[in-house]
Amino acid sequence: MKPYLILLSASFLGLAACTQPAPPPQVQDPYANQGNGALYQGDLAGGTLSGEATAQYFNDQVGNTVLFAANQTTLSGDARAILARQAEWLNKHGNFSAVVQGHAEETGTREYNLALGARRASAVQEYLVAQGVSSDRVRTLSFGKERPAEICSNESCYAQNRRAVTVVSDTGTGT
Repeated sequence: MKPYLILLSASFLGLAACTQPAPPPQVQDPYANQGNGALYQGDLAGGTLSGEATAQYFNDQVGNTVLFAANQTTLSGDARAILARQAEWLNKHGNFSAVVQGHAEETGTREYNLALGARRASAVQEYLVAQGVSSDRVRTLSFGKERPAEICSNESCYAQNRRAVTVVSDTGTGT
């Protein structure tokens, strides 16, 4: 091959390497200058759009736990206030059901505490039903002393473990 052809080929390759990439294609928005912005004209599905219709809201804002005095199943004024809020929330959100979990402190026998937890859960269930919540949406369960909220052996821990916790779940069958 002749040297001038090699030099000419190298020059073409060098020029080809220096060329700019093609610019991206321009996109034209046909609605850009029509004024009023986007307008949705479809049908929206019914339902609750607020953040209140969540189990997290129930736990954080309504309150899911009521406390009891030692060896008691009587609802205090504070407990009734929390349960009234729970009943209002459950009546508003018919697609949720509740399981009331009864608990007891670690003192006493296992059998005694299971029965005490069951009576506490029943007291909460009866209050919610009396406030208008359908009885088929509220179940009870007793853990006795098996699932303590606090683990220690003094009165402040015992007080935290004498409780009923309302756990709500979305059944998707609301009214």
